[in-house]
Order: sequence, then C-alpha cells, then structure tokens
Amino acid sequence: MTEFTPETLIQQALEARKQAYAPYSRYRVGAAVLCEDGTVVTGCNVENASYPATICAERVALTSAVAQGKRTFVALAVATATGGSPCGICRQVMAELGPDMVVYISDAVGNFRATTVAELLPDSFTGEQLL
Repeated sequence: MTEFTPETLIQQALEARKQAYAPYSRYRVGAAVLCEDGTVVTGCNVENASYPATICAERVALTSAVAQGKRTFVALAVATATGGSPCGICRQVMAELGPDMVVYISDAVGNFRATTVAELLPDSFTGEQLL
C-alpha cells in the first residue's frame, strides 16, 4: 500500500464532488476509496428524475473499484457541503465491501472527522445471515 494521509484522500473526494450530477437536490457529493494496493478510485453522486434511480458517491466509488477487480479497501473519504454522513444504503454497501475501512467524512473545505464502518452501522446485516 502506498503512503497516504486522510487529507490527500479527502482532497480526491473534494475533486470528485465537482463532477456530481445533482440537478434536483443540488447536494453534490464526492467519494474516494483507498484500495489495499494503494489505488484510489473516486465517485460522485448521480441523480435521476426517478429519485430511486439515483446513486450515491460512496457506492459509485466502491462499485467502480470492484469493477476494476479491487476487493480489499482500507479507507473511504466522502465530501459534502456540510460534512453530511453517508446514507443507510451506503453504510450497508460499506459493511459488505469494506467492513474494516476507516471512513473520513468531510465538509466542502476539508474539515473532517474519522469513524469506522462498524460505528456507522453497528450490528449490520451480512452474508452470514443468508446461510
């Protein structure tokens, strides 16, 4: 894994936030996921007039990384205007794909707090319950 700081990962999430497609809510979100091999994959929210078709930045970043063959994730940074926390669906996806990740939640100027997936979604539903 290459060296990184929370600030460098957050900066990539802030850059990704600029690409958000948010014509309805105007709530732009960017995310950057650090993969075990040091690769960083970014994502932004993409809204849709059919609201349930909207996809969050965190899920764009994680699913893009999976599509690139990545399977182990170290950290995820998410950047919003106000430092808003990931939604429930994103938390569930993080619990599935990166249960041990550190999550950095940033506002638009880079002020952030660190948490974990387990803190964001305690007692999460996992594949083990499907067996």
